[in-house]
Amino acid sequence: MGTSGNVKMQPKHQTRPGGTRAAMFVYVMMGLENMAFISMAVSLVTYFYGYMNFSLTKSATTLTNFSGTAYLLSLFGGFISDTYLSRFKTCILFASFEVMGYALLAVQAHFQQLRPVPCNASLENQCEPAESGQEAILFTGLYLIAFGTSGIKAALPSLGADQFDESDPNEVKSLASYFNWLMFSITTGAIFGVTFVVWISSNRGWDWGFSVCSVSVLVSALFLLMGKSMYRNYVPKGSPITRILQVFVVAIKNRNLPVPERTQELHEIHDKESGISKDILQRTDQFRYLDRAAVIRSELDASELTPSGSWKLCTVTQVEETKILIRMLPIIISTIFMNTCLAQLQTFTIQQSTTMDRNLHGFKVPGPSVPVIPLLFMSILIPLYDRIFVPLVRRFTKIPTGITHLQRIGVGLVLSAISMAVAGIVETHRKSVAVENNMVDSPGPLPLTVFWLGFQYAIFGVADMFTLVGLLEFFYEESSSGMKSLGTAIAWCSLAFGYYTSSIVVEVVNKVSNGWLASNNLNRDKLNYFYWLLAVLSLVNLGFYLMCASWYKYKKMGSNGDDTSEGKIHTSIA
Repeated sequence: MGTSGNVKMQPKHQTRPGGTRAAMFVYVMMGLENMAFISMAVSLVTYFYGYMNFSLTKSATTLTNFSGTAYLLSLFGGFISDTYLSRFKTCILFASFEVMGYALLAVQAHFQQLRPVPCNASLENQCEPAESGQEAILFTGLYLIAFGTSGIKAALPSLGADQFDESDPNEVKSLASYFNWLMFSITTGAIFGVTFVVWISSNRGWDWGFSVCSVSVLVSALFLLMGKSMYRNYVPKGSPITRILQVFVVAIKNRNLPVPERTQELHEIHDKESGISKDILQRTDQFRYLDRAAVIRSELDASELTPSGSWKLCTVTQVEETKILIRMLPIIISTIFMNTCLAQLQTFTIQQSTTMDRNLHGFKVPGPSVPVIPLLFMSILIPLYDRIFVPLVRRFTKIPTGITHLQRIGVGLVLSAISMAVAGIVETHRKSVAVENNMVDSPGPLPLTVFWLGFQYAIFGVADMFTLVGLLEFFYEESSSGMKSLGTAIAWCSLAFGYYTSSIVVEVVNKVSNGWLASNNLNRDKLNYFYWLLAVLSLVNLGFYLMCASWYKYKKMGSNGDDTSEGKIHTSIA
C-alpha cells in the first residue's frame, strides 16, 4: 500500500546484549533515586512546618501539590523521551535537574539567612513567616526535584523493559520478571529512604539529608552511564501526540465516507523491503468511526499515499494506536481512587502513630519511618511472588506473567478495599484503648504499640505491589513502540490524581458528615467511620473497574508482510 519515509528506528535485535545484565543498572538507578524521593515525600511536612514556618495546612497542601506534580509531569517526560530524546538520554538529563533541586534545598537548609527566624517556643503563635525570596528558593528547589523525578519515572522503567525482546519467548518471561524486580528496587530504595535518610535529616540536620539525596541521585545517574554500552536503545519515532491528532483530524475530514468492512481497503504499510522496522497492529472493531482516517480516497495520488501519518491519510496501525490510548483511559481512571486511599493512609496513619507507643527495644521509631512496615512486607513478598507464585500459576494459565495485567490490577483493588476496612477496625480499637485509660484528651502516647498499624499497612502494601506493577506492565506492553514512555507516564498519573483528589475527599466528607475529621484530636474524631466509608467506595470503584476491564480488548500484533486479513480480537478480563 505504501512505505514510510520519515520514521527511523533502530532494529529490535542489536549487537548490544541488553537482557538482565543491562537491566541491573536500571534497578540501581531506580532504587537510589526512589530512596531520595520517598524520604522527602514522608518527611517534608516536618521541614515546612518546623523550618520554613508554614502552617500545618499549608505544609500538607505544599507536600501534596509537590507529590502530585512530580507524578503528573511524567507525561511531559514521556513525551520528550518518545519524541526527541532516547530513554537513556532522558534519564540522564532529568537526573541533573533533580540533583540541582536537592543541592539548592541543602544550601537553603544550611544557611539560616535563607530561612525565616525560628518560631519562639515561649510565645505562642509568634512565628515570622518566610519572605518571598526564601519561599522562591524553596519552591524552585522543590519543583526542580519534581521535574527531574518525573522524567526518570517516565523513561527509566521503559528503558529497562526495552532490554527484553517481546517477540522472543524466553525474553518475554524475563520481561514479566523485570517489572517485579523493578518494584523490588523501588521498595528497597524506599526502605532506606524512610529509615536511613529520615534519621539523618532528623538527627544530623536537613542540610545533611538534602545533601545525601543529591549525592544519591548523582550516583544513580553515574551507574546508568556505566551500562551505556550494554543497552538496546531506540531512536524516537516522532511525536505520539501528533500521530494521535492526525487520526482525529483525518477521521473528521472523512466523516461522510463509509467505513469499509474489509481491512485490505484501508491504508497500511506492508513493504518488507523498505528497511523500516515497524510494528503492525491488527484492526479492531471498537471505535470504528476512527477507521475513516485510513480510508483511501480516490482523489489521493501516489505521492500522498507514501507518507505514514500525514494530515490526509493515516495507517491502520496509527488508528489502532489511538484506539489503544482511548481504551486505556477508563482503566487509569478506575485506579485513581485506590491512590486517593493511599494518600489518606499515609497522612492519617502518621498522625495515628504519634498517639501510640513507638518504642522498639529502647529505640523510638520516628513517625515518618512508620511506612517501613508495608515496605518490609513488600520486600519479602515480591521475590516470593516472582519465584513461586508466577511459575506455579503459569503452568495452568500459560501466561508469562502468571495472570493477566488487568487481573493483577483487580487483585490489588480488592486488597485495597480490605485494607481500608481493617484500618477502620484498628482505629476503633485504638480509640477504645484511649477511652478505657481515660486518655481521650491526653497528649501522651497510648499504651498500644504502633505496630497495630502494621495490619492495614501490610495489606495495602501487597495491594500496591499488585496494582502498581500491573499498571506499569499493562501500559508498557499495550502501548505501541513509539509510545512506551508516554504509556508508563500515564500509569504514574494515577498516583498524581490520587494525591490531588485526597484533600478534596477530606473536605467533602467533613462537610457532609458535620465534621468527622474536623477536630485536632484523633481520639474524638470519627476516623474509623472515614476508613469504612473509603472501604465502601473502594468496592463501588472495584465494580466500575471490572466493567472497564471486561470491555477492554488487548492489542494484537499483525503481520509485517502482506497479510491484510481482518484482525481477530483477543479479550481478557481482570
